[in-house]
Amino acid sequence: MGSAKKSSAARTARIEEMRRAEQARERRNRILVIAASLVVVAGLVAGGVVLVRSQSDGADGAAGDAKAAGRFVTDKDGVRKWEGELGRNHVTKSVEYPVAPPVGGDHNPAWMNCNGDVYTDEINNTNAVHSLEHGAVWVTYDERADEADVDALAAKVKKTPYTLMSPVDGQKDPIMLTAWGHQRTVTGADDPAVDAFLEKFVQGEQTPEPGAACTNGLSK
Repeated sequence: MGSAKKSSAARTARIEEMRRAEQARERRNRILVIAASLVVVAGLVAGGVVLVRSQSDGADGAAGDAKAAGRFVTDKDGVRKWEGELGRNHVTKSVEYPVAPPVGGDHNPAWMNCNGDVYTDEINNTNAVHSLEHGAVWVTYDERADEADVDALAAKVKKTPYTLMSPVDGQKDPIMLTAWGHQRTVTGADDPAVDAFLEKFVQGEQTPEPGAACTNGLSK
């Protein structure tokens, strides 16, 4: 019992530390945006043609390689790990991912806000994958999920930085948890695997860009 309390306290402290760090980054970002705005405008005017051309070329080339080859390997804790290369190119086209919800791969330059954000409508996979790259855990459900479980999971997500939640039509199981390169099914909001997954993968070792922002992205 004592060790469980210590683990819970440590996790709470970690979440609060991440929330404070995210708020500090957001304040710094606002200052930097204001200070750099004139420089950005001037640069866009001077190099607009070159920028548009390079973005177009990059998107066309990267999108063709977006469907990663690989397979899941299930660990003893029930977490499925993707064995195979996951692209990290920024693309502006739609991406055909091999699994739903996707566990990584090429993605849109804009991320979905993932500071405990709960979306009631489906979101774009390519934006959500960018959130995974930043170390977020994505909680998803479909019409088979119990409404009480959906409400309880939403409440948990809202209290946890570097998480987001949305419905995903056609996913394998009613409730699923996804991090970059990792995924598992849970039976409901009270499944102990929910907290275990959040503890391990929120800003976990799998994160390609640890500390990257989960705010100032897309909100719908």
